[in-house]
Amino acid sequence: MAGWSANDIPEQSGRTAIVTGANSGIGYVTARELARRGARVVLACRSESRGTEAADRLTDEVPDADVQFVRLDLGDLDSVREFAAAYGSAHDRLDVLVNNAGVMALPQGRTVDGFETQFGVNHLGHFALTGLLLPTLLTTPGARAVSLSSTMHATANIDINDLNSEQKYGRWTAYSRSKTANLLFVHELARRLAAAGSDVVAAAAHPGYAATNLQTAGPRMEGRRVSQRFMETGNRFFAQSAEAGALPTLYAATAPGVRPDSFTGPSFLGWRGSPAKSWRAKWTLNDTAGQRLWEESERLTGVTYDALKA
Repeated sequence: MAGWSANDIPEQSGRTAIVTGANSGIGYVTARELARRGARVVLACRSESRGTEAADRLTDEVPDADVQFVRLDLGDLDSVREFAAAYGSAHDRLDVLVNNAGVMALPQGRTVDGFETQFGVNHLGHFALTGLLLPTLLTTPGARAVSLSSTMHATANIDINDLNSEQKYGRWTAYSRSKTANLLFVHELARRLAAAGSDVVAAAAHPGYAATNLQTAGPRMEGRRVSQRFMETGNRFFAQSAEAGALPTLYAATAPGVRPDSFTGPSFLGWRGSPAKSWRAKWTLNDTAGQRLWEESERLTGVTYDALKA
């Protein structure tokens, strides 16, 4: 992995990718670089105006890009179902699914379906999306499903008895738990794919400390101007660029030899640098926790992975 860059992305012609949250930051860079290498890319974004603008901007940067914006609101399971159904009717393959979209440290809130916002968007929305797209992934040779986590996962394990933070809410604890959920999901998905004899690779990645609008969204929503300025200063002087932050995702999505349940992040202290194997908390490799979260996620979303059932 040493020195791996976007120039090392293998040719993607004939391949199709979905990138959630592709209108800005790491998601946009991921979509752009996949398109630059020849992939057909679906920009799955909640905002129609921002998604359309991103598609236009991307084709300005990569004139021969094959990109399409399709609306997807991960905080609304009806939207997730509509997106998956539309994709399945228009495409017969899915080579790369990048579960990138996310929210961070927001004030307490609920999704359309009543889930705590960070758990609902970051985990349950992507759990449902992946499950609904799974039949297409399974019939595409060498397909990959990449989920974005964070080093912040190490600060909080999930509470299986309080997944929606109903007993007590802390914005950073809820975020960290959702990022642990992302890793447990990948762990359990990889286990189930292997048991089914599938060659689909479920992997995880994180960007380290990358300058995106993720850090400032929460403070802006609550009018916490000091916190917003603090985050903006950190992004300006300490964070790496979104281009650099997207490299672990692009590596996990395209590099040869990526192993199931791997976790890729920046090489220098998990903060910045070229892609490398990343440390993860031991609780994200717990089979029992992964199975219990999976069962609860199926119950909460109503999406069952029937193709992987014995």
